[in-house]
Amino acid sequence: MKTVQELCKQLKGIYTIDGNSNVQITGISSDSRDIQQGYLFACISGVHVDGAKFASQAVEKGAAAVLTTRHLDLPHGAVQILVPEIHHALEDMVPYFYDYPGKKMRMIGVTGTNGKTTTTHIIAHILRAAGYHVGVIGTIHALIDDEELPIHNTTPDVIELQRFLALMYEKGMTHVVMEVSSHALALNRVAGIEYDTAVFTNLTQDHLDFHKTMENYVAAKAKLFQSLTLADHIKENKTAIVNIDDPWAKVILKSCQCKVLTYGVEKNADLKGSNLKVELKKSSFDVVGPFVNVQLHMHITGLFNEYNTLAAIGAAHAEGVDEATIDKAIQTFHSVPGRFELVEAGQDFAIVVDYSHTPDSLQKALETARAMKPNHILVVFGCGGDRDKTKRPIMGKIGAQLADIPIVTSDNPRSEDPDTIVAEVEAGVRQGLKPGQHHEVIVDRRTAICRAVELAQPGDIVLIAGKGHETYQILKNGTIHFDDREEARKAVQKLHKGDNK
Repeated sequence: MKTVQELCKQLKGIYTIDGNSNVQITGISSDSRDIQQGYLFACISGVHVDGAKFASQAVEKGAAAVLTTRHLDLPHGAVQILVPEIHHALEDMVPYFYDYPGKKMRMIGVTGTNGKTTTTHIIAHILRAAGYHVGVIGTIHALIDDEELPIHNTTPDVIELQRFLALMYEKGMTHVVMEVSSHALALNRVAGIEYDTAVFTNLTQDHLDFHKTMENYVAAKAKLFQSLTLADHIKENKTAIVNIDDPWAKVILKSCQCKVLTYGVEKNADLKGSNLKVELKKSSFDVVGPFVNVQLHMHITGLFNEYNTLAAIGAAHAEGVDEATIDKAIQTFHSVPGRFELVEAGQDFAIVVDYSHTPDSLQKALETARAMKPNHILVVFGCGGDRDKTKRPIMGKIGAQLADIPIVTSDNPRSEDPDTIVAEVEAGVRQGLKPGQHHEVIVDRRTAICRAVELAQPGDIVLIAGKGHETYQILKNGTIHFDDREEARKAVQKLHKGDNK
C-alpha cells in the first residue's frame, strides 16, 4: 500500500490534493466495477464515456481517493487528486504503486507488424526449456508459466499491465516476454518497465488510422529500442534483435545504442537462415551465426516462421541460453493458436486458419500455402471495420493474385456496414484477377467458409484468414461467438453428411 501523498510525490507535473493526503491506497482502477475498499479510482475519459460520471459510484463502493482533472461533487471524505492529465499521472503513479516489477525481472519486448505472437511464444518456450520461469503478455493471453490469464489489448493499459507484472513477480517469474504494440509505445502504456532485450520483426502497412504515416508508425516502434539505453537503468546487458531484411530496419538500427544482433534470410546478417524446406505440418532450415551452426527441424511451417524462429534464437542467446538448449527446445515447439493452424476434420484437403489481417501477413500466408504445392488455393478473407481503410483494396488484390479462388467475406465489421467493407476489398480483388479466374463475394462469414469447403477438391488448401485465434465476431449491434476453426469443422461435417445421403 501507498499513501495518497506518496503517490503524488511521483508526479512530474503539478497536482492538488483535496482531502487527507495520508489515506492509504490499496489498489488502482479506472473501472468503477472493479473498485474495492481503499482503491484509487482514475477518471479516464474515452471517446464515448467520461470516467468522472462514475466517480461517486466508485466512492460508494469503497474508493478512498479519485484521480480527476476537475473538482467533483463527491460523498464526504473522498480524497480528490487534481491533475492536468490523467494518463500522464498514471504513468508516474502506477509503476511506483506496484514497486516497479518491470525492473525486477528480465524483460523481453517484441514489436513489429506481424510475427509478434509466435515469436514471443517461441522465446518463452526456449527460456522455459533452459529452466527459467517465464511470463507471457500478448494478443492471445497472459501466461504465468502455464497459468492462463485473460487479456484485453495486445499491450494492456498501464494499470492492467503493472498489475500483471506484479503478479508475475510475486509468482516467481524470472523473465517476461511481451508483445509491445505501436499504440502502447506511442501512448506510453509501458511506462515504468526496463526492457533488457528488444526484438523487431517487421513493419508493413497497418494502424495508419492511428499513426497516419508509416514514418510515425516506425517512430513509435523505435521507442522500444531507444528505451534500452535510458540513464536510469538498474539492469545490464541490453540487446536489440533486428530483422535486417526489413526495409525499415535502418530506422530501428539508428535508434539502437546498445549491442545489436541482426537476423535475416536475404541479406548478410549475424543470424542467417537458408535452405528452407516447408511441408504442411513441419519445416526445416539451416542457421549460421557467431554462436550457432545447426539445421533446425520444426513442427511449424512457412517462411514467416523462419524469421520468427531466427528472432527467438537471437533473443534467447541474448538472455544467455546455449545453442544445444535452443536447438532441442525448437524441435518441441508447436504452433500458436490461430497462426497457420491446421484444422483436421477428416477432409481430403487442407484447411488452415491464420490471423493474417494485414497485406504483408496475408501475402506471407498465401506464399507459404503455395510453397506446399497444393492443387489449388482457396482463401476466405475480409478486413475489419473501424481500422485502416487503405489496406482493404491492397489485401483484395493480394488475395486474387496469390490464391486460385478468393472468397471475400466479413471480418469484424464493428460499427461499419459489412457490405461497404466487402465492396472495398472486392475492388482490389478485381484489380488482381487473372483472365477467367473465379471469385466470390459472400458477406456472411459462416456461409463463406462453408462455400470454400464445398468448392475444395482433394489436394487443395483452404486458407481462412483474418481472425485466427479469435472466438468472437464484433458487429454493430454487439459481439457474438464465432470461431473460424469451429466453423470449418462444422462445414466439413456438413459436407460429409451430404456425401452420405
